[in-house]
This record gives sequence, C-alpha cells and structure tokens, in this order.
Amino acid sequence: MEHHQSRRRFLQNSLLAGAGLSLIDPLSARAIMKKSGMKLGLVTYLWGRDWDLPTLIANCEKTGFLGVELRTQHAHGVETSLSAKQRSDVKQRFADSPVSCVGYGSNFEYHQADQANVRKNIEGTKEYLKLCSDIGASGIKVKPNGLPEDVPEEKTIAQIAASLNEVGRYASDLGQVVRVEVHGKLTQQLPNMKAIFEQVSEKSVKICWNSNDQDLLPPGLEDHFNSVKKWFGDTVHIRELNMGEYPYQQLMDLFVEIEYKGWILLEARTNPEDRIAAMKEQLSVFNTMID
Repeated sequence: MEHHQSRRRFLQNSLLAGAGLSLIDPLSARAIMKKSGMKLGLVTYLWGRDWDLPTLIANCEKTGFLGVELRTQHAHGVETSLSAKQRSDVKQRFADSPVSCVGYGSNFEYHQADQANVRKNIEGTKEYLKLCSDIGASGIKVKPNGLPEDVPEEKTIAQIAASLNEVGRYASDLGQVVRVEVHGKLTQQLPNMKAIFEQVSEKSVKICWNSNDQDLLPPGLEDHFNSVKKWFGDTVHIRELNMGEYPYQQLMDLFVEIEYKGWILLEARTNPEDRIAAMKEQLSVFNTMID
C-alpha cells in the first residue's frame, strides 16, 4: 500500500509539473483540482483508439488528463472477455496511477423497434456494468440513437425510459452509474431527452451532455441546459474547445454556475500529428475557460 501511495504522490507531482505548475504536496494538488470541481479527461474515441492500456495511462499522466472513458473495440482491449485476473490487473493499473478509469463508453441503445435487439442491448449493458465494477470504473455510457419513423414517438420514448430503468436497477446493485449520452437523430434534441428522463425513475441513470449543435436550436443553449440539468450525472462530452462554432465558454460558465463536480471528457474528432501536444493544448484551454 505504501508503494502505491508513494507512486501516486510522485505521479501527481509529475503531472502538475508537466502542466506548468510547481511541485507541491498532494493535498495542495487536490485543492487545485477542487477549485472548480471539474476535471478534464479523455474519451478514447479517436486520440486514444490505438494506444494499449499502459500507453493510454502514461499519455494521460504526461498530459495532465486525470481520467479516461474507455471505448469498446479499441487497442486497450478492456472487454468482457477478460478473465477475473485480467480485470484485477486493469483495476490495479489505474490504482497505481493518478489517472482514474471514469467508465466505459459503450454503443448499447434501446430505441429499436425490434424487441429482440432491445433485449440484446439491455443484457449487454448488464455484462459491461459488471466489467466496470470489476475494473474499478464508476459507470457505463449508453445512448438512444434515434426515433424510428414507423413507430409513434411517445412509444419509443417510453421504451427507452423503461430500458434505462431496468439497466439502472442493475447498476444500482453494483454501485454503478448509467450515463445516457445525448445522441442520435431526434433524440439528441434536448426536448426529446427531457421527455425520456421524465419517465426515468432510477436515480442511477443520468444524462451525459454531449455538446451537439442541436443544443443551440431555439430557445438556445442556456434554456436547453436548464431544462435537463437536474438529471446531469458526473460526465460531459466535449469536442476540441478551441475549434468550431460551439460556444464552449458559455457552456463552461453554465457548469461553473451550478458548481458542477464531474468529468469534462474530450471526445476529440480531429487527427493531429502530435496527439500529446494537442492534449496539452486542450488542458490549457480548459483551465483558462474554467478560471
């Protein structure tokens, strides 16, 4: 245990030094991170897709990213096929690092008209929730992915909510969170996400804000934000903060105003030659925005 604590203390100080901060004791380091309550992490969507797990953790350490949301079918290979020993090893790798395994980014969805597919997605979610529990993560990301044209919208919305309630009950038993990404044709519109969550009764099921262009539709970002903020969980997805037209400064201001304490997870969509330099740049922009 003393070895693990010493390594964590060393890596925390190294992380701060890499971010341009002086070496200070861990208590001061945690105080800096708690100033706003928000922490920057990485979704392995593009920038981490071809890094094995040791490389992924090492690159997050050296760039100041404190957490990671693992994605399925990526080079890190954290899947339900892992044995109990392998799951324990993954958990220990994160325990030995200042980088947290925030959770798992799955593609499970519950909007389809084919009920056999919906059941398959529900059961798959449960299997990966068990994996999250075993590796020391805190939850799984799922999504609605649309509203089928040949099914009444209210029926699909009720089906999605019922599915979320089922996986939410399972998640609660494991101490996990189900993070519902604002995603999919029509379901990425905040009024439809609100309609889903008005039927979600499980407290372990939360919204993962996804920074979509649809957030800016009338009546605007702030109104949409306020309409669903009571269901926010501990993860938010963003793209590169200094690219495109999305008003990230306004979004960060809104999260600061509600004293948000969760993870801001970078789901990058560009392909820079030097991803390490790009990650450091995003951390700098993030710190400026939340200051």
